[in-house]
Parts: sequence; C-alpha cells; structure tokens
Amino acid sequence: MELLGVVGSLRAGSYNAQLMDAAAGVLPAGAGLTIFEGLRDIPPYEEGIEDPASVTAFKDAIAAADGVLFATPEYNGSIPGFLKNALDWVSRPFEHNVLRNKPVAVIGTSTGMFGAVWAQAELRKVLGLIGARAVDRETPVPLAASSFLGDQLDPDLLEAVAATVHDLAELVQARAAV
Repeated sequence: MELLGVVGSLRAGSYNAQLMDAAAGVLPAGAGLTIFEGLRDIPPYEEGIEDPASVTAFKDAIAAADGVLFATPEYNGSIPGFLKNALDWVSRPFEHNVLRNKPVAVIGTSTGMFGAVWAQAELRKVLGLIGARAVDRETPVPLAASSFLGDQLDPDLLEAVAATVHDLAELVQARAAV
C-alpha cells in the first residue's frame, strides 16, 4: 500500500512536517509513505488554462497513491490558501478528478490549544466536496512547541496519529476489496 503525504505548510521543518514524519513512523506493515514536495510550485488556480507541469505532477502523485494523508496547520481558523488552491486544481475536471473516491485522512498541529481542529474539519469538508472518502476522525495535536520532544511526538498524541493512519489503511483496503 502506497500513501501520499501532503504537508499543508511550506516552512522547512514546520510542525506539520514533523507530524507527517511521526505518521511515517507508525505506518502499518507493508505500507509506504511518499511526501509530495511541490505545493510551493503550484500557481493560483485559473479555470480554462491547461494544467501547469506542477499541477500535473500533483495529480499524478495522487493518482499513483492508494490513499492520501494530509497534515495541515490552521491559518485564521481554516486551511492555508495555497493548499486550498492546489485542491481547486486537483478537483478539475470534477467528474473525473484524481481524488474522487480516493481514501484520505487529515491530521494537523498548531501552536494553539486546539491543534488545528478547525482546519482539519474544513479540509475534510473540501475533500468530501471534491469526492474523496475521508476518514471521519479528528486528530488534533495542540501546543506543537511542547508536543514534540526533540524530534519525537508525545506518546499519547502519537497513538492518536497511529489510529488515524491505521483507519486510512483500512479504508484503502476496503476500497481495494470492492
């Protein structure tokens, strides 16, 4: 099983990049995770133009994956604009987009008390409208500065991340069985 990881923060070494690394460490046996590194290169969405190479690369990465794991920060109570923009590109053409029926899961962390819970809900909503099959689980990691002990995530929070990753794996397996 191959999963694609999409980190909704562009900052090198961001807490959400660290969270994705933690998720990579709790994958089920036989699962692999590849991080998509090209979000920064995706231009603003413009209907009616041919997909730029960066968009094609993102679509191809999603299409090649059995499932997608998103790690998102929270910007003003929602998802980062560039992440939403990338999803706008991916959602076209709507009827045949690469996220349609694709198993996805969302995790997130922030420096605040709520651990990007609003952003996670918004992202699951957007993914659902696009047609993805989202794991219905909140996995907030609050107070990121103190939740990561060096390069390790607090064990209780890591357990929650592992549960979400395993739910995603089960969703992927259920889709494959159909």
